[in-house]
Amino acid sequence: MSNSPLFTSQPSRPPTNHHGFHVLPDKLALLLDKCRNLNQILQIHAVILRHGHENSSILNFKLQKSYSSLGHLDHSFTLFKRTSNPDVFLYTSIINAHSSRGLKFQAFELFVHMLIQGVEPNAFTFSSLLKSCLIKDGILLHSQVTKLGLDENLFVRTGLLDVYAKGCDVESARQLFDTMLDRSLVASTAMLTCYVKHGCLDDARLLFDGLEEKDVVCWNVMIDGYTQYGKPNDALMLFEQMLKAKLKPNEITVLSVLSSCGLLGALELGKWVHSYIVNNKIRLNVHLGTALVDMYAKCGSLEDARLVFDGITRKDIVIWNSMIVGYAMHGFSEEAFHLFDELCKMGLHPTDITFIGVLNACAHAGLVSEGKKFFGLMKNQYNLKPKVEHYGCMVNLLGRAGHLEEAYELIKGMDVEPDSVLWGTLLSACYLHNKFSLGEEIGMFLIDKNLASDGTYVLLSNMYAKEGNWDNVAKTRAIMKKKGIQKEPGCSSIEINNKVHEFIAGDRNHPKTKTIYKKLEEMNRLLKDHGYSPQTETVLRDVEEKKKEQCLGVHSERLAIAFGLISTSPGCTIKIVKNLRVCTDCHTVTKLISKITGRRIVVRDRNRFHHFEDGVCSCGDYW
Repeated sequence: MSNSPLFTSQPSRPPTNHHGFHVLPDKLALLLDKCRNLNQILQIHAVILRHGHENSSILNFKLQKSYSSLGHLDHSFTLFKRTSNPDVFLYTSIINAHSSRGLKFQAFELFVHMLIQGVEPNAFTFSSLLKSCLIKDGILLHSQVTKLGLDENLFVRTGLLDVYAKGCDVESARQLFDTMLDRSLVASTAMLTCYVKHGCLDDARLLFDGLEEKDVVCWNVMIDGYTQYGKPNDALMLFEQMLKAKLKPNEITVLSVLSSCGLLGALELGKWVHSYIVNNKIRLNVHLGTALVDMYAKCGSLEDARLVFDGITRKDIVIWNSMIVGYAMHGFSEEAFHLFDELCKMGLHPTDITFIGVLNACAHAGLVSEGKKFFGLMKNQYNLKPKVEHYGCMVNLLGRAGHLEEAYELIKGMDVEPDSVLWGTLLSACYLHNKFSLGEEIGMFLIDKNLASDGTYVLLSNMYAKEGNWDNVAKTRAIMKKKGIQKEPGCSSIEINNKVHEFIAGDRNHPKTKTIYKKLEEMNRLLKDHGYSPQTETVLRDVEEKKKEQCLGVHSERLAIAFGLISTSPGCTIKIVKNLRVCTDCHTVTKLISKITGRRIVVRDRNRFHHFEDGVCSCGDYW
């Protein structure tokens, strides 16, 4: 016993236990610092009580901190309540324990109790409180901090900056940041996050580029910002710079990059990221698995998506949804329905996303009765209240199948307010089925209610053009010009050797423009030899036939396909991503090119995937 580090001989003092040895508080404090589990803390706590050290402020502080650090907040709080006259350190410790776990209300109650007891908070008290507080509470704390002269403390200022950043108060955050004499990396990251949250990507990039020190968190914030705001090319270029800077990506980086790959259809880079995950032994959990399934599906490789899906042992409903949505966007409705049945048999509860997936699968295949069945199932069997997205799926399904009046009645009877996207879906169906009267009514309604998008005006103009009403075409385009509304230009992209190449209609900016147009001419000759006749009626402009043919011949997807043909080996699959819906003429042309060249061509447009092979498309000409 005498050799134990907990005890030392005290011959001149009365013994505190029957062994005649006294337990030293500093030894106990040292042991508390090294505790790694609850049993060790409880044993030391028992020794403290047995030997009369329960009023030691240092030991109480250490005990409280030890309990909290291991997640035993109840033990920590009980100890705090039993401590007489707790000092600022004990208050700060218990406040920090609650705030760190997001228990902001309890943390503030303790802070108020502290003030009532006359204990003055210090800088660490405020930095602890600021970890979880909302912006309105942060403003109150800011005034307290200023009164106590703690506003220049780096930790406090960083905490305040983080609160303003989370509350998206860019100006207050910028004011704090600009007046900081010593900016930590944490403060810079908080400011960077603030810029990214309000979409101030240029300001964020300026700050990011000016940082002398960048950790993986900074890179992640910037990469994710580009991804979230629809700038996947910038995200991928920054990721490339990150790798060159010898920084090791983590799971968060990979999730953002995979999302950008999916947006661009960059399959080769997506596969490289997948290999990176495997080679660097990043654990393929369900989150990463879902991101990979989503990426592969959006990049046109359902085979790879299914391999990843099948390889995840503990699947949650999110990854099931991702696979179902993947099948739906490719038009493989039977596979989507099969997965739905399978997940139900496994006892998983379908979510609203599950039903969006199966309803889209119905819409892409024109399966009206099946769609109605699923729509009823989600309401009656699974008690899921349809959202505007579900109504949108049903309107799309009914509209494309020609049931326009039924779709119109469904919108009028909705439990939720229909948005402009929903009305736009019905307007698109009116254009498809030449229901100009109803289409004009919907278009004018959207314009009167200030709900019209650029797509509304374009569809309205196209309807007038389709019926040869060029006066109304001119009036609609004049309104667009007056309001500064521009039609979204068609853009197609193709990935070659890990680089994404983008084309717009009539594009002549690519370094290989001459070769591309030479290939186009060759394709046009072969197309005519196979009986192709341009569908000039799809060009909704009041120009002569020759001009219409020229317009069709340089659509962005044709340029991308031509580039794919000259840049890849014979027999290789060509994958194209287009931001708008493929026109009927380009659809016909792509079918013929797949037959002439023996190539498989996969096109992802705004609505769905088209797999062209040997002159046939997977959509069955229904899209």
